[in-house]
Amino acid sequence: MTTNKKPLIGLTTSHDIKTDETIQAPYSPRAILAAGGIPVILPLEASEDDLRQLVSALDGFLFTGGPDVHPFLFGEDTRMGCGSVSVKRDRMELTLLKLAMEQKKPIMGICRGIQLINIGLGGTIYQDIPSQAERVFPIAHQQPFPHRVPSHTVNIAEGSLLADVISGRFLDEENDSAPADTVQAAADTPVSSASSLFGNASEPVLRADRPHGQTVIRVNSTHHQAVRDVAPQLTACAFAPDGIIEGVTMKDYPYLIGVQWHPEYLWEEDPAAMNLFRAFVKAAAV
Repeated sequence: MTTNKKPLIGLTTSHDIKTDETIQAPYSPRAILAAGGIPVILPLEASEDDLRQLVSALDGFLFTGGPDVHPFLFGEDTRMGCGSVSVKRDRMELTLLKLAMEQKKPIMGICRGIQLINIGLGGTIYQDIPSQAERVFPIAHQQPFPHRVPSHTVNIAEGSLLADVISGRFLDEENDSAPADTVQAAADTPVSSASSLFGNASEPVLRADRPHGQTVIRVNSTHHQAVRDVAPQLTACAFAPDGIIEGVTMKDYPYLIGVQWHPEYLWEEDPAAMNLFRAFVKAAAV
């Protein structure tokens, strides 16, 4: 009897520096399970040899959200506005990133994860968006309402891997995602209606109207740092209305996507968020 093994997805975990406890909220593991993978929580204090063995054994790696990254790691002193850091987590995740990329394993980064990937490959981040980034219309990147509610739009460059994933084109199995030609423009629905936030079976949140060669989606936002100078190997492919980078991909790498928002809070009602996890698990299954 033949059995189809599900991909094993390694997840980084958060670290409470006051108690020295490691923490893993259930949202990302649930999303991986729903997408067809098996989440594996990675130990914070694993040695490099341990991580190398884990990288060989697992099929993909999700760099999750969390606290700030230490500014020394991208060549800066600590500015006013920078938050708490975990040196243990920074060290472990940068080592994991290097080892995972050496073995060409699929990689996904969420919030802190996109920033960590960018730093690990030679880029920089804003230590504190409100005090560093000049913006004509300052988007609330730390939204004032729950994470499950989208707060601003993101423009994704058409032709990018991220656009193909969001639209469902990357997922070419029948019924595996919302078909791009059935997706409705969110602008067609009054902002005050509930369906304009989350949609339903006939009117999902994803906007695939692609104005000016772009895919537009609505996302949540809970961060005060973001990618600033993009690492040479990465390509910025998604932007908030105020110009803050919201997504990166890597050319000539099997699969790497980083997003600044938190799809793990949205996937149950947002097909764009679900497509991110399904595409990642699919890439890890190859």
